[in-house]
Amino acid sequence: MTTEQRPAWLQIAGPASLAVLLVAIGVVVGSVWSPGSRDDVKAMSAADIGFAQDMSTHHDQALLMARTILAAPGVDPTIRGLADQLVVAQSAESATMRGWLQFFELPLTSDEPMSWMSHGDSHAHGDLSADIPDAPLMPGMASTDELGRLATLSGDEAEKLFLQLMIRHHRGGLEMAQAAYNDDRSGPATKQLALNMLGDQGNEIGQMSMLLKERGAEPLPT
Repeated sequence: MTTEQRPAWLQIAGPASLAVLLVAIGVVVGSVWSPGSRDDVKAMSAADIGFAQDMSTHHDQALLMARTILAAPGVDPTIRGLADQLVVAQSAESATMRGWLQFFELPLTSDEPMSWMSHGDSHAHGDLSADIPDAPLMPGMASTDELGRLATLSGDEAEKLFLQLMIRHHRGGLEMAQAAYNDDRSGPATKQLALNMLGDQGNEIGQMSMLLKERGAEPLPT
């Protein structure tokens, strides 16, 4: 998405004002979790809270990678457009989830990441990053070393690593979204957002996989 192709409101809003706008959107969405005031509504379940906390943290890393590739020299406009698209979409989703948490006056991050996924049909993820010692215990997350390497690259090499890391990251996000959608404790708002993510990120994986293949590279193992 080039500057000319961005919606008018996005061209007008600078980075700071856009961030404020997205957080405001999240707070408003939080207020429609259910009708009435906070005292009148059904509280978020453990699955709702865990998903909102962990997925917004998961999104933070996607935003970091997208902004890193946008700052890299010699990157193809197609990749920049994809990164722009990811920044807008995942910023809005993060604002939505954090808006829910703020509405119910809950912590924005979890002391026990991924614990909600050990319920029901889901499974724990303590061994997902066994081969990456410094990786967070969330599916698909990049290690500190991988993020550092991405920041040093330019051109075709930066594009390939960005696509590899983001495909793996999205696949991990899909696993989390599927778990939230299937969890019988999840409320309608969580299920709807998770379903949206399954569709959107699934489509983006297909797009990124084609771009990676065009560059003669393969996805990273998951």
